[in-house]
Amino acid sequence: MKTRVKICGITRIEDAQLCADEGVDAIGLVFYDKSPRNITADKAADICRALPAFVTSVGLFKDADTNTVLQTIKTTGIDLLQFHGSESLEFCEQFERPYIKAVGMEGVKDIHAYAQKYRSARGLLLDSHAPGDAGGTGKTFDWNEVPADLKQAVILAGGLNGDNVAQAIDIAKPYAVDISSGVERSPGIKDVDKIRHFMSQLMF
Repeated sequence: MKTRVKICGITRIEDAQLCADEGVDAIGLVFYDKSPRNITADKAADICRALPAFVTSVGLFKDADTNTVLQTIKTTGIDLLQFHGSESLEFCEQFERPYIKAVGMEGVKDIHAYAQKYRSARGLLLDSHAPGDAGGTGKTFDWNEVPADLKQAVILAGGLNGDNVAQAIDIAKPYAVDISSGVERSPGIKDVDKIRHFMSQLMF
């Protein structure tokens, strides 16, 4: 089965277009003001308009208020929501958009209970950070900890790059992989050679 790819932390139209040209399935736009990859809704809207058909736009939020999420959706028209904080199930479900929920694997004792709590999520993004923290740390976790029987699609994140993604997929067998810092020259600025190297490792 093909492993899907999301490249997160996009801040420039040219990087979004590069991702599309290289066969990336989705791009991530960060709406969290403490992130070095934070982007305004207006700038994100320009990026979304530049995307070709069949490339999904994903908006990342961390403990944002309801109005912020609603206004961002209205301005950008993003396709999918990604929640990285302590958002409740009810919060995640209220926006009439599909969503994925991030799971900070550091300290999580029962992933199945977490999956049951967010049973309506289209996927669980398993990252290396502690629960409630933001991603983008560049650190990996033990991929053997990924259960094979989660009902939601597993999106593997945390410290992935072109040198380790093939091994990560072989061990965890995720539906998709999510990468940010591993294909960057600097926070929010993507590197064409790193993206091409990364994508080449999925052609097996």
